[in-house]
Amino acid sequence: RNKSNHTEYNVKGKVKKGHSKANKGETQEKIIIDGNRDSTYKQRSCSHTKRELKPWLRLDLLKMFKVKTFTITNRGDCCSDRLNGAEIRIGNSLIDNGNTNPICTVIKSITGGRTETFECYEMEGRYINIVIPDRMEYLTLCEVEVEGIEVSTDDDYPPLAAI
Repeated sequence: RNKSNHTEYNVKGKVKKGHSKANKGETQEKIIIDGNRDSTYKQRSCSHTKRELKPWLRLDLLKMFKVKTFTITNRGDCCSDRLNGAEIRIGNSLIDNGNTNPICTVIKSITGGRTETFECYEMEGRYINIVIPDRMEYLTLCEVEVEGIEVSTDDDYPPLAAI
């Protein structure tokens, strides 16, 4: 525990996933949170949606977190510019599959095969979306990592009558 009486987590492997249309046979939900930063698609270490308008991927952290950082490993064997302009969104809404939650950042570019960490300044939310807005594209991610602090809710405390 840190001094603020919260526990910091790397939430890798503790999430549920949702996404837009995947390529046939893809298992992208497991691939992007397995701890493997290999950036070669043919090694089956990267996710890949079908080409569509506004492709997205959502991580459900299962609980509320103050998200400190969000890390992405981009595909290295081709197509690294596909992530240019993608938005990282954090919040609690599932309206439009979570793609209307507040923006942590917009990805300008990530060099092919590189891993980049984005500061989210403890934005609170249960859901993290990566969405490429307003264009026909494939969404390809090789690894994502989340660092955050779990937010206590009223459910974490006993009712006053029990004290």
